[in-house]
Amino acid sequence: MINISETAAGQLKAMLAEQEVPDMFLRLGVTAGGCSGFSYAMGFDDTETEQDIYMDVAGLKVVVSKDDIRYLNGLEIDFEESGMTGGFTINNPNASATCGCGSSFRTKEEAGNPAAEPC
Repeated sequence: MINISETAAGQLKAMLAEQEVPDMFLRLGVTAGGCSGFSYAMGFDDTETEQDIYMDVAGLKVVVSKDDIRYLNGLEIDFEESGMTGGFTINNPNASATCGCGSSFRTKEEAGNPAAEPC
């Protein structure tokens, strides 16, 4: 299960409303790389495959590939305002280590493919 706070859901719904493509949804995923080994992928999509798992989270359609769900199960997404800016934050209970900027992680079982460059 993935959790999205009310604040983050509001931001995502507003962003989805600005899209000009009908039936878009939030796609979450993981890619190899980043300074800790895996990087989060979060974006809008309008195409599902047989390899996807669909969820309704906080009134949002969320899609995750079957390969990535093991890294993202229990994930918590929030949105924090900070002065003139704001951004999404991710808390991943599967991560055994994260980078300083919070955009990459590794698990106890897998280190991923750490990149040489810092966050």
